Amino acid sequence: MCRLQMPPKPLEPLAKRLFKGVIVLELLGVFGAYGLFHMMNTSQEFRNTMNRRFPSVLEVYYQSNEWAGVYGIREKDHEAWSPKKD
Repeated sequence: MCRLQMPPKPLEPLAKRLFKGVIVLELLGVFGAYGLFHMMNTSQEFRNTMNRRFPSVLEVYYQSNEWAGVYGIREKDHEAWSPKKD
């Protein structure tokens, strides 16, 4: 009896490499987002830079903190950045 041999699967190694690449990109995105959040969470100066360059990203930061129950960051920032009137 003759057995039919299956041809090698040429797409399998490519699929594995693509899957690994997607996983690496996902991890880089997660760590990048955490790093950005950490910088904004610890530095008012960095938040001011984000306010000038990417105000929509800063708005997401404020909203996520308010959603988590942390209030007052936005107000403190606006107070610190507004011109002092003596």
